[in-house]
Amino acid sequence: MADGTRKIIPETPAEALTPAGINHLVINVRDMEESHKFWTEVLGFKQVGQSSRRNMRFYSGDHSGRMNHHDIALVENPNLPKPPAEWAMFDMPCAINHIAIMMPNREAWLKQLAWLQQKGVKFHRRVNHGMTHSLYISDPNGYGVEVLYELPREVWGEDIQGALDYAEGLPTEGEEALADDTNYPHFRKAEAPAAE
Repeated sequence: MADGTRKIIPETPAEALTPAGINHLVINVRDMEESHKFWTEVLGFKQVGQSSRRNMRFYSGDHSGRMNHHDIALVENPNLPKPPAEWAMFDMPCAINHIAIMMPNREAWLKQLAWLQQKGVKFHRRVNHGMTHSLYISDPNGYGVEVLYELPREVWGEDIQGALDYAEGLPTEGEEALADDTNYPHFRKAEAPAAE
């Protein structure tokens, strides 16, 4: 090439490569202002930009030194149906079951729960999973939102399945909904039986 760079043609891999993770999520919303308030004033995301071509806004969380252009984008679509009056995690007529929002640590998560309760946000579910402690709420469009903190890796270790299978339901109202137990269960892969 004229500028001195080489064009590299990659070898085709034998299977799909594992991604680094999800970079961002774009969701349709009925009312941009209503959803903007939820994502900024209720959940604390910061607006980092907007589209000049359509009613679309971009939001980012705190990445503590690691920059990400945006985590969530909202696109206004007034033709979306209204969500049902009652939220049900596994029975909603939405393409997205829920969006998981990770708080940086347990202390921030506890403060966020107190903030959400003080704002009058309905707590649908409180669950201690094997790898996270989680609160489930919903946004104005009926999408489930899981607000969580991750447990230390040594809690679930290499037994992801054991941690996934674990679920302890907790109260969703009053002071009990804000309590958090750090007596975490620990998961280990089953050891192979000793050879005889």
